[in-house]
Amino acid sequence: MICREPGTRYWAPNIVERDNYRDCRVLVWAGIATNGRTDLYVFAGCSVTAVRYRDEILHPLVRPFIAAMGTEAIFIDDNARPHRARLVRSNLEVENIPQMAWPARSPDPNPIEHVWVML
Repeated sequence: MICREPGTRYWAPNIVERDNYRDCRVLVWAGIATNGRTDLYVFAGCSVTAVRYRDEILHPLVRPFIAAMGTEAIFIDDNARPHRARLVRSNLEVENIPQMAWPARSPDPNPIEHVWVML
């Protein structure tokens, strides 16, 4: 319950500003292989959904990169929620992009984690 005198609702001492985006960080994506890499992709905004991941990463970046790597390529991603969505999984199957199962909270970080540490 908020108690204040009538007519003082918008007085400066009664207003508390909140920054809803204070936890927003820079979100980036990159693909690496032993013989190549993708460009670094920077997401606009503070969240990535499965639809954004499919439309901004899988279609324009992963599909051509995997095709250029040849038949021996296997796609690995971390277990972020957008990467695990049914929409993304079914899209990878339709595109015939082979995937490696990666256990959640694996003690062995995937290779891209080593790149982030170097950056």
